[in-house]
This record gives sequence, C-alpha cells and structure tokens, in this order.
Amino acid sequence: MVTRKKITGRFGSAAAGMLAATAGVSLAARRRAAARARQLELDETALRRTSLAHQQRMHWELLTRALDDPSLAEVMDPYDKGIPAERRRQFIYANAWYVYLYHVHQAGLVSRDELYAALREYFQSPIFREYWEASRHMRASLDADSAEARMGRTVDGLVEDIDAADTDEWWVVGTPPSD
Repeated sequence: MVTRKKITGRFGSAAAGMLAATAGVSLAARRRAAARARQLELDETALRRTSLAHQQRMHWELLTRALDDPSLAEVMDPYDKGIPAERRRQFIYANAWYVYLYHVHQAGLVSRDELYAALREYFQSPIFREYWEASRHMRASLDADSAEARMGRTVDGLVEDIDAADTDEWWVVGTPPSD
C-alpha cells in the first residue's frame, strides 16, 4: 500500500502542476488577447483622428478656394440667393469658424466652457448672428441625436440668452450646459 500512495501522490502533484500551468497559459493568452484588443481600439481611434484632421484640412482648403474665387463660392452656396453675394461669402467664412470651433471641441482641444466662451464672443458679431439664422434650415436637417445637432441646440440657447440678457457684459451671459 505504501507504494501505491507514493505513485498516487506523484500523479496528484503532476496533475495539480499541469492544471496550474494550463491556468497560467490560459490567463496569459486572455491577457494578450485583451492587450491586442486595446491596441486595435487605440489604433482605430488614432486612425479616426488622423482622418478627421485630414477632412478638416480639406474642408478649409475648399472653403478658402470658395472665398478667394466668388465663382467657386456659387457652387456650394446653400444660402438664400436673395442675400447679396458678398454677405453669402461672409456666411461661408462664419461657417468655417463655426466648424473649426466644433471640431476643436470634438477633438478635446477646447473644453465645453472654452467653446461656450468663444461662441459667446463670436455671436457679438451681427454678421455671425445673421449667418446663424440663415443656416437654420441646414441644422434642421441634422440627425437630432448627433453631436452637431446637440451643439446647434446649445448655440440656439446661447443666442436666446444673449438676446434676453439685461446687461452689456456679454462675456458673462448664459451658462454652458453640462456634459
């Protein structure tokens, strides 16, 4: 009987060792898979940011060409044709600034408070306010749940706050919405 116990004990230890080794290998494989998944996610985020930066550069390039050449501005001019051409070009420029602010906020380069402060300043310009009103139909076509539509509603609220404010201290008007 003594001999049997020794053999059984050795097999039991070997089985426990194999089980521990298998568990260790399995855990290491899960960690590697999780690390690969995280890296893929980071790579996808980096690619998305790179693509967005490229899209923004292209948008600016196209707008610059339209601003430099009135005949090109007519190609993408979504504003009422009853508005004088010079004013419509100013609207295109105002849109470029608005899109710029939207993208720097989306990229995390500007906080919501900083964005709100910049918008508060921009909307002191009568031309910028006129642009905002003239582009209302474009915002109405956005998906209501999109980030761009939410920002548009935030700006609409800011404009209402500025109009309703009983102060000349425009830089304190309105409260930025919380995220």
